[in-house]
Amino acid sequence: MKNTCKLLMILAALFALTAFAGCKGSETSAEDKHAANRIKTVKVSVVTIAPVPIRDILVLPGETEAWQDVRVSADASGRVEWIGPKEGDLVRKEQLIAKIDVSSLKASLDRAKAAYDLADAVYKRRKQLFDRKIINQEELDRTLTERILAEANLRQAQVEYNRGFLKAPVRGMVNHLFVDQGEFIDRGKPVADLVNVDRIKINVNVPELDVRYLRVGQEASVRIDAFPGRRLQGKVDFVAYKANPATKTFPVRVVIDNPAHEIRPGMIARVAFLRRVIPDALVAPLFALVDKGGERLVYVEKEGVVQARTVSIGVIEGDRVQITKGLKVGDHLIVVGQSEVEEGMRVQVQ
Repeated sequence: MKNTCKLLMILAALFALTAFAGCKGSETSAEDKHAANRIKTVKVSVVTIAPVPIRDILVLPGETEAWQDVRVSADASGRVEWIGPKEGDLVRKEQLIAKIDVSSLKASLDRAKAAYDLADAVYKRRKQLFDRKIINQEELDRTLTERILAEANLRQAQVEYNRGFLKAPVRGMVNHLFVDQGEFIDRGKPVADLVNVDRIKINVNVPELDVRYLRVGQEASVRIDAFPGRRLQGKVDFVAYKANPATKTFPVRVVIDNPAHEIRPGMIARVAFLRRVIPDALVAPLFALVDKGGERLVYVEKEGVVQARTVSIGVIEGDRVQITKGLKVGDHLIVVGQSEVEEGMRVQVQ
């Protein structure tokens, strides 16, 4: 009998524990459901869609080039007797750069000058004799011919002498010297490279679908990779009428001012061309778009309920994008909280 009473007491205790655990689980389940109901209401921010202008901007990479890039070559063969500027020096147009074997050329010039002076003096004396009818016309003509030939030889010697004085054809910086003083150089060999960077050309290759939007004189915005954050204004200087057969693109040249000579040839540039302005586009912030399995979606709030819209995009300007399909005027586009909502959820606009 005692054993039976003990067994009944143990069973009663186990039943009480089971009942308590069941009540506790029911309370927890109810709390979870209540919390889930609270989570379904998300606070969001919206903007009302209205037509606004947006610019269609084409940005292309390009490379900078000197306004003038001239290789100065020797006009005469001989020894380099003197070099004036050093690499990195700024030279004026017609400034003397080098002298090439001018000593020997000067001797040739002096001989030609002496020969001409003699021929001229002889002609003048013969002219006096002819006027006095002492000599005939044939003798006078012979001395005149000799003077003319001597004069031609003098001019030729003067030209050759001047070739020994190498002058800068343009204003620019001496980028490289190919010879040293005392070195022998042949005619036609390079002496110096001059670059004029007062202005800079930027060469851009434009696709065939975009070249129709560009014209000479059109303004363009330029950024140089070496100077981040700086924006420069330039103008289109040339638009090719024939495409590059290798790339099927059209070369376009933009010119910018470079008074401080900070921009150097060979730098990478980004050129922005304005193709057109769309005056009444439906525009959304780029961050409002959500990618769902490769599909572009936006979320719209209507009477406190979320609607998902599949959209098509057009022009992108900065952090804005044109929506060509999927939105209409007056829609309340969710721009804060869009990553936390789904179709049909209830939201609270704040």
